[in-house]
Amino acid sequence: MPLAVFVLGLSVFALGTSEFMITGLLPGMAADLHVSIPDAGLLISAFAIGMVVGAPLLAIGTLRLPRRRTLLALLVVFVAAHVVGALAGSYAVLFATRVVAAFACAGFWAVALATTIALVPAARRGRAMAVLVGGLTVANIAGVPAGTFLGQHAGWRTAFWAVAVVTVVAVAGVALLVPETTGGAVSVRGELRLYRRGRVWLALGVIALAQAMIFAAFSYLAPLLTETDGLSEGWVPGVLALFGVGALIGISVGGRLADRRPFATLYGFLALALAALLVLALTTDAVVAVGAVLVFGVAGFGVNPALNLRAYQVAGDAPTLVGASTTAAFNVGNTAGPWLGGVAIGAGLGFPSVAWTGIALGVATLAALTVAAAVQRGDDREPALV
Repeated sequence: MPLAVFVLGLSVFALGTSEFMITGLLPGMAADLHVSIPDAGLLISAFAIGMVVGAPLLAIGTLRLPRRRTLLALLVVFVAAHVVGALAGSYAVLFATRVVAAFACAGFWAVALATTIALVPAARRGRAMAVLVGGLTVANIAGVPAGTFLGQHAGWRTAFWAVAVVTVVAVAGVALLVPETTGGAVSVRGELRLYRRGRVWLALGVIALAQAMIFAAFSYLAPLLTETDGLSEGWVPGVLALFGVGALIGISVGGRLADRRPFATLYGFLALALAALLVLALTTDAVVAVGAVLVFGVAGFGVNPALNLRAYQVAGDAPTLVGASTTAAFNVGNTAGPWLGGVAIGAGLGFPSVAWTGIALGVATLAALTVAAAVQRGDDREPALV
């Protein structure tokens, strides 16, 4: 595996820490900014909205630009957004900085995915994507718990400063170790033909539904564990780290399985995620809930390499825009999941309702995946379940 892929994964660690650490900071941010927990949860959706809009726009806008310089510019914008966010005196300003940071993050993901695909042979793409997305799992193991710990003991603004510092380190790594590449002789019109393919939209829909299933529950794990299951607030960073350990296991296994059996990988991990969500919905025992969080981490991130790989398999010759489209699809789920979870909480259904919301979205994901499998069988180029 080229060293540059690992460097890009390290950069994703910084971006992923920022995206996911809000989960553990929600109570403190809500109190400091004088908003409700569901409103604070919308900061997660704000980031996701920026990713959804920014990914395709920046992918098209940077299509013919040198990739390494583009990656560096986007990381610099990401740093600036976090500096302003750490200094923000109002919810509105912080909301705006999350959208700007998300635009930079979206552009980075799109270019980093295209760069990764260009650096490895086709037979190793699943593993390479697992390394790239593995930055998110390390963020959940180390970055998110560390950010939560900082937020609880030194204020949430300290966590934002820490992300800015880590991103500066990522800038240095990309500048020194990622080779300069370009998109080659590609055209915007040629890449836009991607959206004429129904199978592409189906693959993106499965991604969005699967991610919404995960984030409907993950975004509210802290209050679910403390308010419903009686877990001490001091244990929340550790449980989030445990989720990250599960995510690392899942993405490592999922990356190896995706290259050989993408549909079987997706069905297996989705079933495991639904089982974990059912336990979270029904239990009031902290120990049982913590075990379910570990399994949920395995399943939630185990699907990622197969989801990405399927999108690239049906996209044909549009590597840059499909990377942006998968990024947008993931973040449609990141937007819808927290919003739907917040709606359930706001309706007075209690924190366990976020797990039930995830279950409903998981069932919808399985239905969409089954349609995709049927389409794939009709294509006669790959068995649907192997």
